[in-house]
Amino acid sequence: MPSVRVARVVPDVTGVDKIFDYLVPETLVETVRVGVRVRVPLHGRNVAGWVVEIGEPSVGLEIKKIKSVIKVLGLGATAEIVDLAVWATKRWAGRMRSFISTAAPETLINSVPSARYMPRAVQYASDTFDKIRDFGGGLITVAPLTNLAPFISAVACDGPTIVVMPTQHRVKLLAAALRANNFSVAQWPQDWALAYGGVDVVIGTRSAVWAPVEKFSNIVVVDEHDDLLQEERSPTWHARDVAIERSSRAGARCILLSPIASMSARKWAGDRRVVDSQGQWPEVLIVDRNSDEQWSRSLISSELIAELRDKSRRVVCVLNSKGRARLTACGSCRNILRCEKCDAALNQTDKTRLDCPRCGESRPVICQVCGSSSCAVLKPGVARLREELEAAANRSVFEVTASTETVNERCNVFVGTEAVLHRVQNADTVVFLDIDSELLAPRYRANEIVATLVVHAARLVGRSTQSPRILLQTHTPDNAFLVGLKIGDLSQYFVSDEARRSLLKFPPFGSIAQVSGKGTKAFLDSLNESLEYSAAVQTMNKDTENGLIRAESWQQLSDVLMSAKRPAKSRLTFHVDPPRV
Repeated sequence: MPSVRVARVVPDVTGVDKIFDYLVPETLVETVRVGVRVRVPLHGRNVAGWVVEIGEPSVGLEIKKIKSVIKVLGLGATAEIVDLAVWATKRWAGRMRSFISTAAPETLINSVPSARYMPRAVQYASDTFDKIRDFGGGLITVAPLTNLAPFISAVACDGPTIVVMPTQHRVKLLAAALRANNFSVAQWPQDWALAYGGVDVVIGTRSAVWAPVEKFSNIVVVDEHDDLLQEERSPTWHARDVAIERSSRAGARCILLSPIASMSARKWAGDRRVVDSQGQWPEVLIVDRNSDEQWSRSLISSELIAELRDKSRRVVCVLNSKGRARLTACGSCRNILRCEKCDAALNQTDKTRLDCPRCGESRPVICQVCGSSSCAVLKPGVARLREELEAAANRSVFEVTASTETVNERCNVFVGTEAVLHRVQNADTVVFLDIDSELLAPRYRANEIVATLVVHAARLVGRSTQSPRILLQTHTPDNAFLVGLKIGDLSQYFVSDEARRSLLKFPPFGSIAQVSGKGTKAFLDSLNESLEYSAAVQTMNKDTENGLIRAESWQQLSDVLMSAKRPAKSRLTFHVDPPRV
């Protein structure tokens, strides 16, 4: 009797987290293969799904009860992408559907054009690529305004390449430059069929790392530090980590580019690092707010006033009012009260105690610099900021927020959240009015989030012909990261950041899961009470529906999340290594 051919299918149905067996009819044997999109019966209706495996029926399942695949709808993923999705499901405690749908086309596609690899009449060369090629991939430090077209052209001459970038705007610009250099280019996801068929370069935003490309030699991740490369919703996968794993499985090179590399990238690269000497940073100035008379009431410093009153300069002021740290300073010496263990800003919970919201440490209300017990909560007066700026500049100020659609380009002074860095086209000076609100926030990646903002600012002022500069107003001028930016050498900061994260087991030296939803407290309490799990993870309840789990590795964390029993009627969501926690 011939063996029964079964296709295991992941339904494209929200909330269904299971793989089902379906018989493959004789008429579909040639077309049903791993990765294709099919139509199958499920709970009384016909739904779409993707084939993730072909094989024998699952053990204990009666063949007569197995329903058949109805039809093949079109192409979806590839066997390589399906295997990668299985890994990602464990890595980020997610559902298979989330990852395969990212790789699948938005419309039904049944055929693709033949490969379009262009003949190389001109061979592009790059000393930087030659060095990183000898390493077999690694990390490249580049200036914010480095022209990437020559480098990517040299990489593409080595073989088919996947390029991942944070924004569509930059994708379009680089794609146009590569086409001008006579490369065949597929922009993801609109050129899905071209990418599947084969081109010199597939380029897109974070989802491009899942492009079902059969043949590739390199994956390049531009601005690997940028939060836009990480999915904020569960599962919180990061394009950088997917690129590293995918290239390793395929025997291809993974090349990460960044002006200020993340700790994860530095740890992965090890000694495989190259510094590109092209391009320069604008001048970075540290403004010490401790010397201002109105240090606790106003954000307008004398250095800022000088910039505002120079009417030849275009000034952008940045103040991230959302999610700001509530800063407490010493009333005597004006130093920000910080945690000795993790350097976050401390909160004064009562008259006698200071608590760290990042690592949980507590200490008496005593200044670590002068020993005073007098405290002052900084109140910058955000509501009156625009009026203060207009009075100081003696010219109009345009306010920009995330909801601002159009910007008055005739205006030369702007103020707003970080959205202003993306809405305004150019500037001579960018001023971060209160960089401490991000730098000292209770997030383990606070420095990296600030780095992203500073890189955006550097690109905004980088083309100015009038001494481009970035001003960072702070109450902590001795911060290692700020000092490194000022002198153009972040080596000491990298050393201290690595030591801090390693000590506290923060990623990438450990793994964190943010748990939310109904049943969170019961789930975390069950882990604490279990001898098996309590030895593997640490837990913290924020409230009944929010908490954290920490483990020494993502593998250990994944094992716990996948094997631990969920409370009855619970609805838990896991955000593994989320960007802002």
